[in-house]
Amino acid sequence: MLKKHAQFFKSLFILSDILVLSIAWILSYFLRFYITSTNPVLVIHFFWLYVEFLVPLWLIWGLVTNSLALYHPRRMEHFFRELFDIAKSLTITLFILIASIYLFKKFEFSRLAFFYFWVIGLLFLMAGRFTMRKALNALRARGYNLRHALIAGTGGLGKQILQKIEAFPELGIRMVGFLTSKREEIGKKVRDIPIVGVYEEINKILNNNRIDIVFVALPIDEYKYLSKVIKNLQRHPLDIKVVPGAYEFITLRGGVDELDDLPLVSLQSSPLYGWNKILKRSFDLIVGGLILVIVSPFMVVIGVLVKATSQGKTLYRQERIGMDARPFQMLKFRTMNMDAEKETGPVWAKENDSRRTTVGAFLRKTSLDELPQLFNVLKGDMSLVGPRPERPHFIEEFKNQVPLYMLRHKIKAGMTGWAQVNGWRGNTSLEKRIEHDLYYVQHWSIGFDLRILIMTLWRGFFSKSAC
Repeated sequence: MLKKHAQFFKSLFILSDILVLSIAWILSYFLRFYITSTNPVLVIHFFWLYVEFLVPLWLIWGLVTNSLALYHPRRMEHFFRELFDIAKSLTITLFILIASIYLFKKFEFSRLAFFYFWVIGLLFLMAGRFTMRKALNALRARGYNLRHALIAGTGGLGKQILQKIEAFPELGIRMVGFLTSKREEIGKKVRDIPIVGVYEEINKILNNNRIDIVFVALPIDEYKYLSKVIKNLQRHPLDIKVVPGAYEFITLRGGVDELDDLPLVSLQSSPLYGWNKILKRSFDLIVGGLILVIVSPFMVVIGVLVKATSQGKTLYRQERIGMDARPFQMLKFRTMNMDAEKETGPVWAKENDSRRTTVGAFLRKTSLDELPQLFNVLKGDMSLVGPRPERPHFIEEFKNQVPLYMLRHKIKAGMTGWAQVNGWRGNTSLEKRIEHDLYYVQHWSIGFDLRILIMTLWRGFFSKSAC
């Protein structure tokens, strides 16, 4: 019955797409020739030629979509992936169709008509697919067209699978039960779903229950059962979905990559690669350069005040650690007396710190001492937005105290950050700062950067925790 339902919906999608493409093909003809042509006889002649080429269009579409597996089951696949495959299939179909027309040289089709067909076809196919998917999701949410699933593994991964399935009832997946390695757990429940047996009984359970999908989510310490579980599952006509145990260790922007056709589990990675890297660097150069032009008069005034009220250099250079744990020299307006750490060594600044100069106290309270870091941004050592860079001495201390501390270095250090605009700066909770830094890295986007910059203008300059 399940196979019949799957074939029915597949046929429905194919017929729907062919109908949509036929309408788009004819519409492209009318748009092209009834708008521009002044010869009705020629127009009618062209019309029947267009109708004749519907058959080659259907055949080419069928061959292309079959080779690209456009109509394979997509119950658990993101809808945007399907839209991308539709666009790819239509584009390839159009190129093959154009090549066929020019190869047979029966007549010259209008290039504008081809363009109309591609645009109309793409819009219609996407709209049709969206409508049908919504209808299917509504049916599944009401208990129709369901698939029955079993989860092998009662650990964290198995619970995550159950949680996600329960969060999306439109997937139409009904959980039958869990399998475990511990016989004493049989009869217990995981979020109201029963544990129905142990791994050794998987053949018996599959024979006695209607199961369409098995999710294999064994924790690392149960991998000794994996080979036997997979071999037993392969004896049955069902879908097998394996979640690697390494997923338990994913910390930051993890996912699945590919090396040719070999899947690789990425446990942690930086968001700054490819176009993301170019976007963030462009944002820093454009916005950072604009800010520097605006604040440069104030920087001149601050520099004069620093020089006039205390001995020493105007700018202070300090080694900090940036992206990928690389050191760089960070610039600040000097706010303390010269050689302030000569006797104490690296220490945190504190409230009413006696080492501060008169002007320095005001600059630190208002964060204006950070303005020279715009030059670090333009140079590429820093970004406008990111985790605040720390000194090597403190990093050696913190990375042993706070789990995942070093992951904040998977992105460029910033002049301001998510932790700072939420009040976690200076001598505040280190754990809270790291929590906010990692949230920023996990959810980075240009829009998020812009939001943080705006929040900095409203609440970031004057901070009670700055000292």
